[in-house]
Amino acid sequence: MKAKRFTEEQIIGILKQAEAGMKVVDLCRMHGVSDATFYTWRKKYGGMDVSDAKRLKQLEDENRKLKQMLAEALLDNKILKDVVSKKW
Repeated sequence: MKAKRFTEEQIIGILKQAEAGMKVVDLCRMHGVSDATFYTWRKKYGGMDVSDAKRLKQLEDENRKLKQMLAEALLDNKILKDVVSKKW
């Protein structure tokens, strides 16, 4: 996966500048991002504080780990069922 250029704190700071009245076009040019990226950020991080974004990242990581654990458990279960179903 491609490394991110901006941290959640920086993204929220950019969004706060837009809320303060700075034009989106000027803001995007100053930070070197596209309008589409800005609106994607606003969709994801709009109205959040830095602590909220950190909590969101923590929950996403936890969710990813839990999904991985579930996939491994289901795979183990399937392998065991296949072994048991074979006639020796």
